[in-house]
Amino acid sequence: MQERSRWKLNPQPTRCDWSHWGDSNSRPPDYESGAIPAKPQWRKLWAEADEHKPHGREASVDEGGAPRRSMGEDGAVRYRDTVLYDEAGKKHTGDVLLHDDGSWAPSNGDEDVSLDVDGSSRLITRSLQNWHTHLAMQLNARDFSDGFPLHRWLNEAIFPTEAKITPEFVRVGAQAAAAELIKTGTTFAADMYFYPAVTGKVLSDAGLRGLIGGPVSDAALPSHDDAASALAELDGMLKQQSPLDKVQYAIATHSVYLCSEETLRRASELAERRNARLHIHVSETRKEVADCHEATGMYPVEYLDSIDFFQPGTVCAHASWMKKNEIRTLARHEVTAVHCPSSNMKLACGGTLSLPAFNEAGVDVRLGTDGAASSGNGLDLLAEARLAALVQRHDHWDPTLMTASDAFTMATKGSKDWAVWDIDDVRMRPVGRSNNRHITNLLFNGASCLDLWVDGEALRFDGTTKTLDERQSWMDLDEAVMSYYDGVE
Repeated sequence: MQERSRWKLNPQPTRCDWSHWGDSNSRPPDYESGAIPAKPQWRKLWAEADEHKPHGREASVDEGGAPRRSMGEDGAVRYRDTVLYDEAGKKHTGDVLLHDDGSWAPSNGDEDVSLDVDGSSRLITRSLQNWHTHLAMQLNARDFSDGFPLHRWLNEAIFPTEAKITPEFVRVGAQAAAAELIKTGTTFAADMYFYPAVTGKVLSDAGLRGLIGGPVSDAALPSHDDAASALAELDGMLKQQSPLDKVQYAIATHSVYLCSEETLRRASELAERRNARLHIHVSETRKEVADCHEATGMYPVEYLDSIDFFQPGTVCAHASWMKKNEIRTLARHEVTAVHCPSSNMKLACGGTLSLPAFNEAGVDVRLGTDGAASSGNGLDLLAEARLAALVQRHDHWDPTLMTASDAFTMATKGSKDWAVWDIDDVRMRPVGRSNNRHITNLLFNGASCLDLWVDGEALRFDGTTKTLDERQSWMDLDEAVMSYYDGVE
């Protein structure tokens, strides 16, 4: 496999010289869109960096014909006779150009492009964004524990295997996860798992974006003896990163039941000091909510608010059992709540995020698969979006709630990247007399992802993943599981 070009990264850049920053055009996931609050100094940095961005890097082409990198002033890709839906859900037809910076434009047909593609059988959309997952838990995916109640699942399948987790196991699991993300049209994942630097490197090498949360818990972790050592390691990682890196790191405090008040406060202080995000499981189960109330006299969001935990952009996974005043608190703190319906239903948690209440309060809601071990859809976010649309309608007795377009918008919100889907698929037919059924077909029926573009790079092209060996990732996963489950299965 051809070696991907890399620019040297200065861990402590002192000026906006793009040679320090690695891949150009990178931005922290979704900050530039304005949907997530950004620190003022970061906005200034991005503006200055845009003024100094160099041009003229040459494209290289691999044996499959897709550009490994299409940089430069005229590095656009042309799709002819195609259908494109923009981030607002508006349909465009004809010839289009996809630019390196994630923008697009109609094509006149005479531009200098790095690649010219027949788009007549292709549908172009923004890529999918997975806002809560545990990537390396591909090691536990689809194992013997299907049908186990939550605590039996944890005690008999998850904890016994995670007791022997190593950086190499994480690498293998994350590599298989990256292959599935790319295959299913996802370019961003917010992860929470052990050895975050390992996962970060895997995603970076695959050309993906990520928000990689290092786990923090007062219970002993396979990777750290205590919360203090986990926070110390994260402090060093956060100090070294640039807001322009495609892969960012975060502080993943597990939950209110595995983190003490002191740990939660220290994590929040670190996030504020390093301009970093927090990522936490919140109100996933009724037991969690009841136990928190019994211990503190408050429900989880009330408790976290009382200790000044929340920072702008905090990621709250699940948010299934919440009162309206808690939901309003999330809105006030500009928190991102993540709806994970398949995991909630597979583990029979008894509840899922109530979208109408979150919409009414103005909370930013995204979709997540959770880890492949607990997800009913693996890491397929398109399937997760389909399920979200169905469960919201079912739970609220309202067939007008969360249309296919609404669900797809939530699944792709903030994306700067492009996924290209195969229209020559019975699941994508009929297109309708007005040629407008594409998103409904895609959401409810699914389709194969043919191409995937991030910053001008084809992570996947014509149905083949280009930035990693997909088959090898599966073979390595099969081999690793043989020892990972030794004595367990």
